[in-house]
Amino acid sequence: MPSRDFNLKSDIVFQKNLRGFNFTFHSTWGLFSPKNIDEGTELLINNIDVKPDDVSLDLGCGYGAAGIVIAKLSPEGVVHMVDKDFVAIDYANKNIAVNNINNCKIYLSNGFSNVSDIKFDNIVCNVPAKTGKELYWIMMEDAKKHLKPEGKLYFVFISGLKEFFKRNFKEIFGNYTTVVASKTYTVGLGVNN
Repeated sequence: MPSRDFNLKSDIVFQKNLRGFNFTFHSTWGLFSPKNIDEGTELLINNIDVKPDDVSLDLGCGYGAAGIVIAKLSPEGVVHMVDKDFVAIDYANKNIAVNNINNCKIYLSNGFSNVSDIKFDNIVCNVPAKTGKELYWIMMEDAKKHLKPEGKLYFVFISGLKEFFKRNFKEIFGNYTTVVASKTYTVGLGVNN
């Protein structure tokens, strides 16, 4: 076995400035984008509109980047962060502690399975690219049920899925807005009217 000059089991630690705040993130191999915030998540973070007292949900939070930034932007609000991966939940908890964030609730949930009857101002999700249309429909339908009137669902997805999401947001929410698009990713918005 070749020798390694670093320990693969040690936390991956990196700093990132997001929305004018400096953050430190801990991650590990096996989590999505462990060495840096991925392009799609960063596009989402930089283009969400959050009020100081909003109640938000980071659906599929991973190690917590989007939820932690939202918590910083809404200091009088609460951010729920859920993921189906217990390792992601462990690291999200570690990252709220490292960044002195006190307005987050982090728990295991397969989609909305453990999210109670809370109504959110915002739900954000970096949509996994290869999970199938059925899961996307479930996520959008469940999100609509968990949004307050005028609540916002932000999805970031690979731009090749733009027409699919545009059509289905319009079907479920009656509206769709492209917030921003890069060559690779699109941030789409549905408002619960």
